[in-house]
Amino acid sequence: MDHASLDVSEYIKFMIGMFALVNPVGILPVFISMTNYQPPAARNKTNLTANLSVAIILWCSLFLGDAILHLFGISINSFRIAGGILIVTIAMSMINGKLGEDKQNKQEKTETAIRDNVGVVPLALPLMAGPGAISSTIVWSTHYNTWMDYLGFSIAIAVFAFCCWLLFRAAPLLVRLLGQTGINVVTRIMGLLLMSLGIEFIVAGIKGLFPGLLT
Repeated sequence: MDHASLDVSEYIKFMIGMFALVNPVGILPVFISMTNYQPPAARNKTNLTANLSVAIILWCSLFLGDAILHLFGISINSFRIAGGILIVTIAMSMINGKLGEDKQNKQEKTETAIRDNVGVVPLALPLMAGPGAISSTIVWSTHYNTWMDYLGFSIAIAVFAFCCWLLFRAAPLLVRLLGQTGINVVTRIMGLLLMSLGIEFIVAGIKGLFPGLLT
């Protein structure tokens, strides 16, 4: 594919992959539980802080990820395979209903209990812009790396963060509407989509390392 004439569908695919990877619907109950003591104005501020932080983290990954790989001498294809394996692992956790256990360890839960502002930690990092989302962004940026691509992906990240912001604004209503069963169903569907995306990354990395292996 000619990177200079990249179709808009690739940006849409990237954004859909972000939704599947981050699974904001699955994070809704976490957001509600962490902000239930806050008045509406403070909850809205936490929502804005979290999604703005997500956008900044993903933008940094988009523009600096390739340079970081070169700094550590990591090949793009190796990182694609590693990122794909990580994404598949997260997808398996989503399908098995154990996503929260993987995204937040005991130390992070303890730190959360003593922090007043949960917008940056743990909502933005590591619950939303975690290793999987960061790895996925770097993989896309190394495959499509023209300025047009960077602009398209930057806009896609902004739209993704805005959609998450809207979703969290309606969090109380959506939790009541979907219920825990509905959230679990959405999480597992997103897990299947995410696993397919991770496998694509792995296959692309293997093709890059061993061109004659896969035809």
